[in-house]
Amino acid sequence: MSDILIDSGHGVTTLTLNRPERKNSLTVAMYATLAGELRRAAADAATRVLVIQGHATIFSAGNDVGDFLNNPPLSEGSAVFDFLHGIAQFPKPLLASVCGPAVGIGTTLLFHCDLVYAGDNAAFSLPFVNLGLCPEAASSLLVPQMFGYHRAAEALLMGEPFMAEAALEVGLVNRIVPPTEANEFTQTQARKLAAKPLASLVETKRLMKKGQAALVAQQMADEGKVFGRMLAEPAAREAFTAFMEKRRPDFSQL
Repeated sequence: MSDILIDSGHGVTTLTLNRPERKNSLTVAMYATLAGELRRAAADAATRVLVIQGHATIFSAGNDVGDFLNNPPLSEGSAVFDFLHGIAQFPKPLLASVCGPAVGIGTTLLFHCDLVYAGDNAAFSLPFVNLGLCPEAASSLLVPQMFGYHRAAEALLMGEPFMAEAALEVGLVNRIVPPTEANEFTQTQARKLAAKPLASLVETKRLMKKGQAALVAQQMADEGKVFGRMLAEPAAREAFTAFMEKRRPDFSQL
C-alpha cells in the first residue's frame, strides 16, 4: 500500500500520510509524491481545496532518520526543497488535520496551511537545535511572527513538545476536536470552502500572503544553506548517531 494515499471528491483532494508502522516519518520518495501532488492540485481545475492529514494517533514523526541520512537534502533541487517551495506557494486553500505527534516537518508544514484542526492528543515539536541543526521551512521567520519572540524562542531553542491547547493559544491551530473526529471535521470545512467561488478564495489568499512571500522564499534559502552545513558538523553527527544507538547525545565538548 502507498505511503501517501490520494483521494479526490467534492472539489477536495486529500493526501493522507499512510506509514503508521514508522509513525508516518517522511522519506525522500514521500516528499517527491507530496511535491508532485501539490503541483497537480494547483493546476487541476477539479481540485478547489487540498487537505493533508494523518491518523487519529499520529500525524508525522518528522523525517525518516535512516532515509534522511542516506539522502540528505543538500540542494535546492531536492525533493524536500521541492515540497517546501510547493507548500509555501500553493495558491488554493490548504488545510491540515493533526492528531498525535507532529515532529519537525510535521509542525513546520503547518505554518504554510490556511486552516489547521487538531485532535486534543496533538503534540507539536520543533527539535532542530536538539539535533544540532537549524529551523526549516521558513519557520525561523514564521514562528516568531505567529508566536511572538519569547514563545518562539522557547519552542525553537528548547525544542520541547507543546500540546494542542498551547497551539490554539498562539494561533497555530484553529480548533481542537476529539482525535477520532478530526479528519472528518477537516473534510467538512474543506467542502464548505470548495463550495465557494475559487477565484475569490485564491485572490484572498494571495493578497493575505503577498507581503511576506519574498521573505519566506529568502528565509527558506538562507535556512537551507545553514541546514546543509550544520548537517555535516559534529553536533548533528552526534545527535543522529545517538538516535540510532538509542542513547542520549553528548554535546558537552561541542
